[in-house]
Amino acid sequence: MTERDILSQLGDDGVLTLSLNRPERRNALRNQSLRELGDVLAGAASDERVRAVVLRGEGRGFAAGADLEEMRHLDAVALQQDERPALWARIEAFPKPLIAAVNGFALGAGLELVLHCDLVVAGEGALLGLPEISLGIMPGAGGTQRLTRQLGQQTAMRMVLTGEPISAERGHELGLVSRICPPALTDEYAHQLARRIAAQAPLAVRAAKAAVRACQETSLSQGLRQERQAFVWLAATQDRNEGINAFLEKRAPHYRGK
Repeated sequence: MTERDILSQLGDDGVLTLSLNRPERRNALRNQSLRELGDVLAGAASDERVRAVVLRGEGRGFAAGADLEEMRHLDAVALQQDERPALWARIEAFPKPLIAAVNGFALGAGLELVLHCDLVVAGEGALLGLPEISLGIMPGAGGTQRLTRQLGQQTAMRMVLTGEPISAERGHELGLVSRICPPALTDEYAHQLARRIAAQAPLAVRAAKAAVRACQETSLSQGLRQERQAFVWLAATQDRNEGINAFLEKRAPHYRGK
């Protein structure tokens, strides 16, 4: 039986843990890895039990990049027909909160996967980088675009053109990393964050994530309209009434995602 590239475990708290499971290859991302990840996320998107997802790596690091053994045989024609852009798009489309728990390293496609996540918890000393230029190539799964939008042109240009990684601590200063913690506690801290989000009203969480993400692709006026539309739409949900009533009645809310 072939071992899966992605391991999954759903807890009673509504947090789904996904583990990149190729530690012998430093969790290098091959097409099978992205395909399995997309399949699991598609199932999680429609599973009402799943409120938030934590994505981590087995072994000593998060992911070292793309699987070069797989890529080395692909010429320009094969790359033009490669399914990878569609696989990445499935990950991008995941509507629920996706939290990266990064230890050791997130390099190349590994960092591009982190950039697809909504929040990043990193262990002290972890390295984040796009070293593709040292191989005669460049980032090809959104690294140049997402990193520039998050960190600004100067920082992104230096990382992309030199291949030099930054530390998790520097990533936190720049806003790429949400929280720094001792490496041994990275998974625990990520789960604490996921559990806090999972306790919120699911429909409101999804709408809020979509609104925040829209600011990367729309004008301010368009983003404000989308935000207001989502705000008004939530008024029709049972969870909105439950949240307000629970606050006024000084009790914990019980959200049902309806």
